[in-house]
Amino acid sequence: MAKDADSTPRSSTVIRRHSWFTRLWHWINALCLLVLLMSGLQIFNAHPALYWGHASTFNAPFLSIGARRDAAGDPMGYVNIEGMEIPTTGVLGWSRVGNQMQPRAFPVWATLPGPQWLSLGRQWHFTAAWVFGVMLAVYLIYSIISRRRRRLIGVHHGEMGTFGHAVVEHAKFRFPRVRDYNIIQKLTYLLVLFGLLPLMVLTGLTMSPTMDAGWPWLPVVFGGHQSARTIHFLCAFTLVGFFIVHLVLVLVSGVFNNMRAMITGGYRVDEPVAPPRDAEAEAAAAPQENRHGE
Repeated sequence: MAKDADSTPRSSTVIRRHSWFTRLWHWINALCLLVLLMSGLQIFNAHPALYWGHASTFNAPFLSIGARRDAAGDPMGYVNIEGMEIPTTGVLGWSRVGNQMQPRAFPVWATLPGPQWLSLGRQWHFTAAWVFGVMLAVYLIYSIISRRRRRLIGVHHGEMGTFGHAVVEHAKFRFPRVRDYNIIQKLTYLLVLFGLLPLMVLTGLTMSPTMDAGWPWLPVVFGGHQSARTIHFLCAFTLVGFFIVHLVLVLVSGVFNNMRAMITGGYRVDEPVAPPRDAEAEAAAAPQENRHGE
């Protein structure tokens, strides 16, 4: 037995929270996204700049990562965003490769498959992208037709009114073990599943000449190939931010319980215990109920 802050008696029990399909999708998806991120950074290193529009304006990128000599003549790495330069020596632009410092947008440890292998990096990226894209489409359909998934991640009548309370509870690092996701979790998962991830897939397809030939409307929708590339990378880094927050919340809200739910499907919840029934009161009420029934 456990008691919460309002002293309501609660009983702890393990429920089945995630189906085998959700758990399988989660782990395959996590592996695909890791490969996509690291191979994508490898591809970005070949031309570490982002633009808006249909063509690359080399002298005016939206964002660029590079290396140059500072006033003292020493090499320095930098990130330039709309003309604002941020020194990033040792991390971005100018980082260590083996025992030497070299001009390189992202460091070796963050890229796949190696220090500088664009062609193989593109193969890794495209292979993982097709697996990820197909599984995402299947999972979105499953989330719509499955009653369990609709109940778990769908926003139902009256739930938006609990948003403020959920924000306060998160700010206080209070995470009650309940059957359903709270409104913040639901809105976040809906935004990622039905917004961010499909946007990444579509902008990735826009960068493919083959897809553009079949679907010429794709570059028009995103304002050009370079705009699609920029949106694609911005989505990727937004997803990295989501993953970091997701990982922190998993740790602080009960890592064992959360990991068990995504491995075996079992999730421990605390639910109010029904008060014991008063036998004497029921016996006294019985004759009265009988008279009403005559």
